[in-house]
Amino acid sequence: MENFEKTLIDIYQQTNQFGRFNDMELLSFGDGKCEYSLEVKSHHLATPKTAHGGLIAGYMDGIMGVAALTMSAKNLSLVSTVEFKINYIKPAFKGDVLTGKGEVISAGKRIIIAKGEIFNQNNELVAIATGTFNAYPYQKSGMHF
Repeated sequence: MENFEKTLIDIYQQTNQFGRFNDMELLSFGDGKCEYSLEVKSHHLATPKTAHGGLIAGYMDGIMGVAALTMSAKNLSLVSTVEFKINYIKPAFKGDVLTGKGEVISAGKRIIIAKGEIFNQNNELVAIATGTFNAYPYQKSGMHF
């Protein structure tokens, strides 16, 4: 299928309700990498000033997952998260503009390992992570092209 990666990412952007609800903006993707942006807003907060750790974890899962998806798409496959480990380095505050960068470390036929980093607008590291993703045929998802 021609340009499956772009088609798949376009569909993902349309169907990713979690990303839309949390205001995640995909800036770029391709060749095992991706970059996302997210502004911390009131509905993201756990305290009056700081973002909930679950927001950062969900954001990170999307960052690494799309990086992995750019690799699995070459084999007409999607990915699902098997596991990931996150380290929170610095809190994210209301009004912060976060940039997330994901990159594939290793891509086998079924298992893809990715890393992710999230920075604030001052280029300070907010979180780092590594994750394992399972590649599977897109037909199993119910998607049709």
